[in-house]
Amino acid sequence: MKKNILSILALFAIGTLFMSQKSEDVITKEDGMTVINTTTLATDVEGYAGTTPVKIYIKKNKIERVEALPNMETPKYWVRIKKGILDKWNGLAVKDAAKQEVDVVTGATYSSEAVIENVRRGINYYNKK
Repeated sequence: MKKNILSILALFAIGTLFMSQKSEDVITKEDGMTVINTTTLATDVEGYAGTTPVKIYIKKNKIERVEALPNMETPKYWVRIKKGILDKWNGLAVKDAAKQEVDVVTGATYSSEAVIENVRRGINYYNKK
């Protein structure tokens, strides 16, 4: 009985440590840019087949680029999203990017909406920090 309780407590402690480390990784620095990673920021935002995290690269308060992270979306539709959506924020000031209206890709509506929401959340997180 004592071993089971200790095992459960140990697993809880490891899980808590893992989650706290992940949340700290939302904002990092890379090659002189601030990088927002939405992997842990938007875990409730799902496309057609699951989460659609992105990295948002910001330099001098402007969006340099948005990069898709690994996901489970259908590859042929995901290619269309990468070509049709991810560059819509490039070059925009962060304050303007937060208000940017982006159309979804036909045939990949759920995935498109999820990517757009990931970017919005990432930008809002950056603005709060």
